[in-house]
Amino acid sequence: MSSEDDLLTALLSVETATIGHMISHGFMTPQLQCILPDVRICGPALTVSLPEDDSYSLPLALQEARRGDVLVIERLNDNHHACWGAVMTVAAQQAGIAAVILDGYITDISAIISAKFPVWCKGRSPLTTKRGKTGGAANKKVTCAGVVVNPGDIILADENGVLALSKKEIADLLNQALEIQRQEPLIIEKLKQGISLADIYGL
Repeated sequence: MSSEDDLLTALLSVETATIGHMISHGFMTPQLQCILPDVRICGPALTVSLPEDDSYSLPLALQEARRGDVLVIERLNDNHHACWGAVMTVAAQQAGIAAVILDGYITDISAIISAKFPVWCKGRSPLTTKRGKTGGAANKKVTCAGVVVNPGDIILADENGVLALSKKEIADLLNQALEIQRQEPLIIEKLKQGISLADIYGL
């Protein structure tokens, strides 16, 4: 198992909100929420940038996918068109994509939910991208929901939202995050015993 595999396995125990106690950058806008409940994923980013009603570069990005990649989609100058639906979901699953982070909208939500495929997005739209376009770019630096993401950055996403950080930075935060999570049940137990939060925190 590679060091990246070890890191990703450990990160599956970390909540995005735990890291939110530690740093303030790398968090995508809270409007991005998963269409499935109780899901946490992490993996290296495979990036793609799509303009307006053009999804031409999505199949090209999938050709570069490695199993376990998280597809991060930047929507350039568009806040209306859905670029993801039932067909792209099956294609992504066949390519080994673990999840999609989309700064935009989806269609065919019932089919995506039935496929148990995790997608973080802004919501739904019946207005979809059109064939015959040739724009966009794959595997380049993108800005998704306010966060700059480079190919290979680590994406951690769960019921609270989406975080993107370099492999080194998230690895440096891992042990502290796990320790915070180990302490939380102890704090909750003390609260149930009637001890005040101010006393627990030594205020």
